[in-house]
Amino acid sequence: MGFALPGFDLDAFVADTLAEDLGDWAEGGGKDVTAESVIPAEARFSGVMDSRDPITVAGLPVAEAFFRQLDPDMQIDILVEEGAQVAGGTDLMRLKGNARAMLTAERSALNTVQHLSGIATMVREYVDAMANPHCTLLDTRKTIPGLRVLEKYAVRMGGASNHRMGLWDAAMIKDNHILVAGSVGEAVRRARDAGVSDIICEVDRIDQIEPALEAGATRLLLDNMGPATLREAVALVAGRVPTEASGGINLDTIAAKAATGVDYVSVGRLTQSAPAADIGLDFTPLD
Repeated sequence: MGFALPGFDLDAFVADTLAEDLGDWAEGGGKDVTAESVIPAEARFSGVMDSRDPITVAGLPVAEAFFRQLDPDMQIDILVEEGAQVAGGTDLMRLKGNARAMLTAERSALNTVQHLSGIATMVREYVDAMANPHCTLLDTRKTIPGLRVLEKYAVRMGGASNHRMGLWDAAMIKDNHILVAGSVGEAVRRARDAGVSDIICEVDRIDQIEPALEAGATRLLLDNMGPATLREAVALVAGRVPTEASGGINLDTIAAKAATGVDYVSVGRLTQSAPAADIGLDFTPLD
């Protein structure tokens, strides 16, 4: 299929998800008792996955992998590109193959596409509401454990960019780090002296900006500031490092905060609170 994401093992994800649903871990498990008792082994289905509402699409190649795991010869046609914005009633995927395989893989495939498309759809709403080509929308680390790489992929499909992938790729100094270090400047200096190249420092007051910059912060996260304060902060930073607005950002406030001149706006709810997209899968028996 050619679907690959750094840090994500598609084969392992598919195998583990199906094993969970089939109960490989349980005594008497390892099977779909309904499909095996009701559907003849040789029965074949055609199927159509479609959107019930307007959505931004993400996750179809992962859904394909679920079906192919159980029927490698299944005929699968993905009909729209990842990241596409489609109307309600749009066909997303057509399938033809073993009926038991389709029924067994159905929920895992749909759960994945609904979740990832739900994220992508919410992200697109925020990008459109921001309406600012000079400001980049970012996600956060508020992801479901084990699904971060997939969820951050969905964020990109929705038109935003990723913040840190984890704890390893940049330092982010927040209030608790500052509390232990004693001051903003001291916390940043410790990260700099440890050889960290990317140092994001959270500030929630204007008077923390200069100490953070003097100590070597390479980006400032301006936390829970209103538009007027954000403008003051951006003017004080004067382009020395990128600035990011975070906290209190929703569809009603994002445009005003992005218009203050910050380089980034980060929103945790993109991954933390996105509702599942309404996507269905209908089957027809084949003679």
